[in-house]
Amino acid sequence: MNRTDRLLAIVLELQGKKRQRAQDLAATFEVSVRTIYRDVEALGEAGVPLVSTPGRGYALMDGYFLPPLSFGADEAMMLLLGADVMARSFDAHYRAAAQAASRKILGVLPDRRQQEITTLRERIQFIAGGTLRQEGQTQEQARLQLVRQAVIDCATIGFLYHTRHTADETPTSQRREADPYGLLFLSGAWYLSAYCHLRRDVRNFRLDRMDELALTGATFTRPTTLQLRRRDLSAADSFEARLLFAPEVVRWVRESPSFYAVAEEATPDGLLMTLRARHVSEILPWILGWGSQVRVLEPASLRQRIADEATAMLRQHEDQF
Repeated sequence: MNRTDRLLAIVLELQGKKRQRAQDLAATFEVSVRTIYRDVEALGEAGVPLVSTPGRGYALMDGYFLPPLSFGADEAMMLLLGADVMARSFDAHYRAAAQAASRKILGVLPDRRQQEITTLRERIQFIAGGTLRQEGQTQEQARLQLVRQAVIDCATIGFLYHTRHTADETPTSQRREADPYGLLFLSGAWYLSAYCHLRRDVRNFRLDRMDELALTGATFTRPTTLQLRRRDLSAADSFEARLLFAPEVVRWVRESPSFYAVAEEATPDGLLMTLRARHVSEILPWILGWGSQVRVLEPASLRQRIADEATAMLRQHEDQF
């Protein structure tokens, strides 16, 4: 951080925390206490009204505020994405406040920046919360950075994709090329919505299942009517299941819903939920996790599959009794 940036940051720090000792500021900005003394002196000479109290540190005079700040594209993008998340997560009062803040930030940006950030907001969405796992985070960040830029530049990417759930339930790895349309953050993982050249259709890819990711050098034109969706399923290749959850677990099912849930209905007997996936193996682990608190209504093939899995689990643990 250069000195000019540090001087501004010191004022922001004092504005936010009201009072700071020189030692605290030195630790925050990783400089010597002597440097902080010189910086404070420079701020005073520039007309910033600082108050120094022996033993307690520095503070800004009451009523002093910085003039309006300017934001870079990345800074404004982060603020607006945060406002979008808050608008979806809080009540009407704070939703209105978040929307008003977004309008103010956009309003002071140049036209070119406004268009760029509006485009990014359409292509990067947070659907549900969660935290990225720490293991392999450096690789994940590098992957995300490349894909995010490819989304912005409409650049085709190539990668090796690892698929866990297939028609024959055998994990596979395939070389793919795709035109990246947008990014979605869902339950602690990043997903890429992209046109897959192999499947000739829009698909969602988990970023942490991508290896050997690189730009191909080709570009594409993004469809103007495209909207990001959690997943793309056609009637021809989808597996649908109807489940009934016991009343005592309805609260917890709604708290941790399946990614593949497409509909639910409260009934006197419990919660009726419909799941839709490409393969039964995609939804089987989640259903098994609810044990005897869930009953498969249809299809019959899934009921049989659940019974087979339960029998296999019993055999696996018989020697423990």
